[in-house]
Amino acid sequence: MTLKNQANDGQQQIDLKFMKKAIALARKSELAGEIPIAALVVDKNGRIISQSTNLRETKTTVLGHAELVALHRACKKLGSWRLNGCTLYVTLEPCFMCAGALVQARIDRVVFATHDPKAGALGSVADLSNHEKLNHRFVTQQGPLQEESSQMLKNFFKKKRTQN
Repeated sequence: MTLKNQANDGQQQIDLKFMKKAIALARKSELAGEIPIAALVVDKNGRIISQSTNLRETKTTVLGHAELVALHRACKKLGSWRLNGCTLYVTLEPCFMCAGALVQARIDRVVFATHDPKAGALGSVADLSNHEKLNHRFVTQQGPLQEESSQMLKNFFKKKRTQN
């Protein structure tokens, strides 16, 4: 195995570890009546700086997306609006609002579990991570546990439709 492959394997293991934490957090949010989405901000040393679930229903705010809350908490904890060197792990591809915040926060990397074909702004509907007119670009990667995250969301909305 080459050194580059070892590095890639190492990063994949790190991504899997953090995505497992995000999925577990998303499952807890579902119990609170929220859409099962969760996000973690991790620094360059592999420490979780902040985390959040979706809080739109709980806090009755459109700004309660898991990504926005996790970014806000990370900025407060670090004492800066710049999140250089950080990675966001999230169970669903960020929307336009969240992707805009990621650009503004100067995030380095975003790993998401599953695409959002209706609202995803990191490749599905558009790609704000690499837009030529924006002042910051970041790496995006569809990460591990795509099927688990996708199925969790599908089951949630199926259950909601049945209840209504």
